[in-house]
Amino acid sequence: MSRPSAAPHALPVTTPTPPGSFELWGDVLHPVTLTVADLRRGWEQHRAEVVFDCATAGPQHHTFTGPLLREVMAVARPDFDPARRKERSRFLVFVSGGDGHHAVLSWAEIDADFGNAPVLLATRMDDEDLDTIGTQLVVPSDRCGARYVSAVTGIWTGRHQLAGAPSSEG
Repeated sequence: MSRPSAAPHALPVTTPTPPGSFELWGDVLHPVTLTVADLRRGWEQHRAEVVFDCATAGPQHHTFTGPLLREVMAVARPDFDPARRKERSRFLVFVSGGDGHHAVLSWAEIDADFGNAPVLLATRMDDEDLDTIGTQLVVPSDRCGARYVSAVTGIWTGRHQLAGAPSSEG
């Protein structure tokens, strides 16, 4: 995977990764490449029955199974002090898919101390394994399917700092 500059507004530029694998990287202490099989073995699997509106195909009904995004991200150890809530709230998560789609979430959205959204990295969809096509980002609370990213190839997380704004800690 080729990486963008460290600018917080830059989206990751992805190149093909092995089928079913993706990289966690960015402002993390331990970048890691994972597969769908790793996700199935390494984390508790959660089930989500969802309905979302697809602009081209109408309502979609699916059942997804997989670990919580925040629990998977923890293995890469995002470079923030967990005790500093404001620091965590400045982190963003960019998810890239094999088809060129991207989605952005805030760390606070998935953090148990803030939004606690049960966002999944699906290992199964409608009782079918996703090993060969790759994991799917699943945002069960979204009415629209735009942030459902198929064949995830990379997940970048990092601090958001507005250009010219003073850095504040706390």
